[in-house]
Amino acid sequence: MIEVSVVVPFHNAESTLGACLDAIGSQNISRSTYEVIAVNDGSDDRSAEIASRPGVRLLTQDNRGAPAARNAGVREAVGEWIAFTDADCIPSRGWLRTLLATVKSRKPAALGAAGPVVGQPSDARASRFVDISGGLDSERHLSHPRFPFAPSGNVMYRKSALEAVGGFDERFAAYDACDLHARLREKVGGEMLFSRSAVVIHRHRETWGEYWNQQVNYGRGLAQFYFTRSSEISWSALREAKEWILLAPSAALACLPGKDDSALARRGTFLKRLAQRIGFTRTYFSAAERSRWKDEWAAR
Repeated sequence: MIEVSVVVPFHNAESTLGACLDAIGSQNISRSTYEVIAVNDGSDDRSAEIASRPGVRLLTQDNRGAPAARNAGVREAVGEWIAFTDADCIPSRGWLRTLLATVKSRKPAALGAAGPVVGQPSDARASRFVDISGGLDSERHLSHPRFPFAPSGNVMYRKSALEAVGGFDERFAAYDACDLHARLREKVGGEMLFSRSAVVIHRHRETWGEYWNQQVNYGRGLAQFYFTRSSEISWSALREAKEWILLAPSAALACLPGKDDSALARRGTFLKRLAQRIGFTRTYFSAAERSRWKDEWAAR
């Protein structure tokens, strides 16, 4: 009997998807206990061809974003539990076994579980920065005092809980995992557990250009999250201006000489904060973007 459905959204991921699906297909639990659903989000490379393999159920949709692709997978899933990972991830062999054992360790079973996301070894400076800055540190994100969440590259939820809140909000550019987790806590409840041994390896962005684009998108997603939480998070042009002023010390630190990890952390932190600020400002103060979230904004 299938206990868990693994959902993998992908868009133009021909360079990483094969390794991801190989790892999921090699889990150290019975293959009859889980299914793999790969969702093609409008790829125009060889990704769909790579995903067309025995043991993988391939779904196809127009390019509507990862949240929509994850929802498509959830709708087709038959497992009691839904495990999410991404096309640039490689789950360890014991990933599913550990997540399932973790959620079942509570009576009644927990809301879900997550594990560490660690960087694939790389000599790239941008990739190294992600590791030393803890950008995908699931344990740290789950310990956030107001809005805890687990990155979607390594998380499992009860399917009925996802259905109860309508799944991911498909309007999000990023931060959809944080929004989902907040709604699950509010409307469903239950314990969210962390298992240190349920490891997923992630291929971090290797060039600063790729990392910059990712962080601009994160800033955009954060602004969208603020829209959905407008009754809790007050923001204004004045507060935004103060955030831009606070970038000045970070810029000064980034200019200090050095080639060690401390220097890398200073420069990467400035780039990250600047990129996110740009994405946030462009989105939060956009009338067109705000109209997409008019119901949440009207409730403020």
